[in-house]
Amino acid sequence: MAEVGSDLFDLAPPTGQQRRDLAAALTDEERSLLLEHAEEAPFCGLSLYEKREGIYCCRLCGLPLFRAGAKFESGTGWPSFTTPFSADHLQTIEDRRYGMVRAEIVCARCGSHQGHVFPDGPPPTGLRYCINSGSLEFVAVGETLPDRLGRGAPEGLVWRG
Repeated sequence: MAEVGSDLFDLAPPTGQQRRDLAAALTDEERSLLLEHAEEAPFCGLSLYEKREGIYCCRLCGLPLFRAGAKFESGTGWPSFTTPFSADHLQTIEDRRYGMVRAEIVCARCGSHQGHVFPDGPPPTGLRYCINSGSLEFVAVGETLPDRLGRGAPEGLVWRG
């Protein structure tokens, strides 16, 4: 099967009303993680233990962020990935909270907090995208991709891998 490219996804941000509607559908914990840049406790998120083939999407807007094949066990207690689904699906911003400088990762479409990226990952990239489970939604191969903004996605919204 041909590689699914990021050009198939609309990266325009949600409207103000769409953003309010998306935020209203979140749990308190998801709202804290995604909109208030909180961090979840290590070893508690469901995505950490997910082993099926599929894709991880932004919990807020549904944009694909990571393929399951890029996930690895980092021992940190958070789901970790070597590469994003597409470089243009994530943005990096400087995070100076907690007395340190880190590279925060946010969804390029909706700006929701996902986690951080560190330069201590395995090959091929040497990067470790350390992501909050509560910031992600897992979609197994054969399941429907989220289309929360009504913009469509490839393959009739079914993730084929």
